[in-house]
Amino acid sequence: MSFRPRIAVLFALLIAPAVISLGWSFLGRARDDAGELMFYCAAGMRHPVDEIVQRYEEEHGVRVRVEYGGSNDLLSRIQAAQVGDLFLAGDDSYTRLAREKGLAAETIPVATMRPVIAVPKGNPKKVRGVADLLRGDVRTALGNPDQAAVGKTARALLEDSGHWSDVESRIRRDGVFTATVNDIANAVKIGSVDAGVVWDTTVAQYPELEAIRTPELDAGTARIEISVLTSSERPTAALRFARYLTARDKGLEVFREKHFETVEGDQWVETPQLVFYIGSVNRGAVQPVIDRFQRREGVEVFTNYNGCGILTADMRLIRDQKLTGFPDTYMACDVHYLNVVREQFQEARNVSDTEIVIAVAKGNPKGIRTLADLTRPGVRVVIGEPSQCTIGVLTVNLLRAEGLEQELLKVGGNVVARKPSSAMLVPDVTTGAADAALAFATDTRAESDKLDVIRIESRAVKAIQPFAIARSSDHKELSRRLYRAISEARGDFEKAGFHFRGGDEPAAPGAAPAAPTIRSEAP
Repeated sequence: MSFRPRIAVLFALLIAPAVISLGWSFLGRARDDAGELMFYCAAGMRHPVDEIVQRYEEEHGVRVRVEYGGSNDLLSRIQAAQVGDLFLAGDDSYTRLAREKGLAAETIPVATMRPVIAVPKGNPKKVRGVADLLRGDVRTALGNPDQAAVGKTARALLEDSGHWSDVESRIRRDGVFTATVNDIANAVKIGSVDAGVVWDTTVAQYPELEAIRTPELDAGTARIEISVLTSSERPTAALRFARYLTARDKGLEVFREKHFETVEGDQWVETPQLVFYIGSVNRGAVQPVIDRFQRREGVEVFTNYNGCGILTADMRLIRDQKLTGFPDTYMACDVHYLNVVREQFQEARNVSDTEIVIAVAKGNPKGIRTLADLTRPGVRVVIGEPSQCTIGVLTVNLLRAEGLEQELLKVGGNVVARKPSSAMLVPDVTTGAADAALAFATDTRAESDKLDVIRIESRAVKAIQPFAIARSSDHKELSRRLYRAISEARGDFEKAGFHFRGGDEPAAPGAAPAAPTIRSEAP
């Protein structure tokens, strides 16, 4: 990715009233001694997984030892042994259970499957639906619901349709319950049973079989996911293999050849690079998360911290000029500046919030108590520039809501400077260049020994920080894992002074607003 040359082009093209500070955070590729990876895999995935593992071993020289079995049996083995690196279950109910038990960490989607009735080619017993499995001349095989994912799914669906009790009784009389979906398919293939409930993808691996779809079974879809186990001693190597297996041009290509309905998947890069644009207010909370994420994943995250007006102008320039380097992810200082570029992003969630406060020198020598006090003669005030940063937009909105916009922002008024980033406001107070700054509360914490903070009673003080993923990103799954790391970092956000929301709510969409303008000349 030619990211650094693109930045040079942007600096030549983008005229800004202040120097843009790009905070690049780079960590070299995290390499660990991969050794041998231990991979627990549902038996129904054997055909694609065998091929993927062989390719990976040939391309990367990493040995991957695979243990196949029923999903529930594999989960029991993982829990008992507390060893291993990866787990690919037959459906996501087992990966959810693995997470609940504290056995699985990162989880990446692979594909979806649907249960069907498998019969020999030509369907000699004329099986058309679930009711035919109750006939006296039809012997049926079903996965043991306590061992195989397909059995668990079939039981749930047939309970919902009212067929389970009769089907179970019929199978117990002269059918068979098996441990894996492959055992069912093989039983139908050799003629020891007349029909079996398997995945649609399983039938595709057996030319001797055909699939019968029924409304009862069509109601269920299994989602296949691969998880990195918490017992892994080589999580970076395990994640690298998981990225390979779920890459759209690597592992997923094999799954598609085997007739699986795969997810979109990321583009394969051995060491992916994410470009992350971040409103500067978020730096203190987000950077520790990024540092941990890079080390664990073995990836590089290029961070651009700046005022959101500058960041969104950068994004529009990249888009309009068709340049490379559009960010994969964006975390704005407020939803306002996400809405400016909303059409380029998806999956926006609110992570945290903070509020605007009045920052004054320790001891509050000017005796400032309220927002209105900032209009008193002789009070020097510094604010954000609304065309460049979120704090500037929200400050104008706040002053307007409180009826102070014209008085404070008038020509020759008390505003002595307007800054392009929230991070640049507080230093003017600590150095004596201003008496007060309208700043985010989080930006005052690092200088708490030099400042007093005055809260403002107004509904317009809140700033909500959303995280979103670019529609154009080739690494959406990696970006989702970065988001999950951020959404679980309550301690980092609260330490930085944010109120933590944790991504439980979507960022409310809105029209792309025009930034308010200050109707005075710059002092």
